[in-house]
Amino acid sequence: MKSAMLPVAALACLLSACATPEARLRTGLNNAGLSKAMSACMAERMVDRLSLPQLRRLAALGSLRDKHIADLSLSQFLHKVRALKDPEILAVSTSSAAICAMR
Repeated sequence: MKSAMLPVAALACLLSACATPEARLRTGLNNAGLSKAMSACMAERMVDRLSLPQLRRLAALGSLRDKHIADLSLSQFLHKVRALKDPEILAVSTSSAAICAMR
């Protein structure tokens, strides 16, 4: 019985490590300082509009977070996005931020 459970446990472990691009971006945006609601809204919109490498670059913004800031303002976030020097990321981020801020 124990040996039958091993493949199930291994599969569960592998699946938990494989987050979707949307989940990774949502977590990255939240780690960058955006609220959970704003991060979820923006990630949902952005995942369909940007390439996987672009999404990875955005998700990596979380590493820049100032640990003393509870919520990053949209202007501060867009300043960080602008520093990536990718016009498409900036355009999609700006439009997503504007739409999500109105919800």
